[in-house]
Amino acid sequence: MSAQDILVLAEVNQDAVADITFELLGGARELAGATGGQVVAVLLGHDVAKHAESLSAADRLIVIDDEQLADFSPAPYLAVLESLVGSEGPRAVLAGSTTIGLDVAPMLGAKLNAPVVNACQQVAVEGDLLKITAAICGGKVLAEVEVSASPAVLLILPGSFRPTEETGAATVESRPSPVELHRGAVTFEKMILPAPGDVDITQQDVLVAVGRGIQQEDNMKVAEELAAVLGGELAASRPIIDQGWLPTTRQVGKSGMIVKPKCFIALGVSGAPEHVEGMKDSELIIAVNTDPGAPIFDVADYGVVADLLDVAPALTEAIK
Repeated sequence: MSAQDILVLAEVNQDAVADITFELLGGARELAGATGGQVVAVLLGHDVAKHAESLSAADRLIVIDDEQLADFSPAPYLAVLESLVGSEGPRAVLAGSTTIGLDVAPMLGAKLNAPVVNACQQVAVEGDLLKITAAICGGKVLAEVEVSASPAVLLILPGSFRPTEETGAATVESRPSPVELHRGAVTFEKMILPAPGDVDITQQDVLVAVGRGIQQEDNMKVAEELAAVLGGELAASRPIIDQGWLPTTRQVGKSGMIVKPKCFIALGVSGAPEHVEGMKDSELIIAVNTDPGAPIFDVADYGVVADLLDVAPALTEAIK
């Protein structure tokens, strides 16, 4: 590994590579193109070499197989990463702003005396600097950060990078753990999964989102009909979820889901920073709101100042 390489911490959940890993590889590919280095993925676990093909977008894949890494626990993960990053010296380490990343990355930075930047939305290379945009205060403030020290540990918000579509033939390096591993104070007991059922709005090409402007639950059907004719799914801002009109799996925003559909239609959504944080990178944003000063119009590609109860049914009929 060279000092210009970008190291990615891959995650495996329920015996499948987590979606955030492919987003991290996409971001790492952009950064490595600017630094002139390689993308190096690190996969920790037990019996995980079978996932190597899924990570072929990396130039190199380091697989550390050990029974102590079979289920995530902070101490053994940290011990392995500290050894790997310390010896290999990448320009940056990318981890997801997930349960695993948030547990490990800050401690890794402390062990290596390396800078740690959380909630990264954008990362670019400019000369010897990493220029980072990080969301703080629940997404209400965007901080512009410059990091010159190496390695830098960056926690990337889900949805910040598009998953890489590149495939290649990553060089796979299977190794035993470089250090002796021990159980830490925090250990894995069991995985408790939510009941299956609802759709994954992060994977939809079209989303129709409703906000306070829908006024009452009976009016939800106009949004449902529009989503249906577009072949999309229904989403919502937090007030609708708090009312119990849609399940939490449909919430878009900082405390919900980060989405990047091809088309996002916001019906009666005011555009609070927390909500915008979750949908601003959609390819096409169309907003309908009676308030011409609604913040949602600041991020919309097209806006209609009108009552959604007039616009949505008319649009549905026109599409039919």
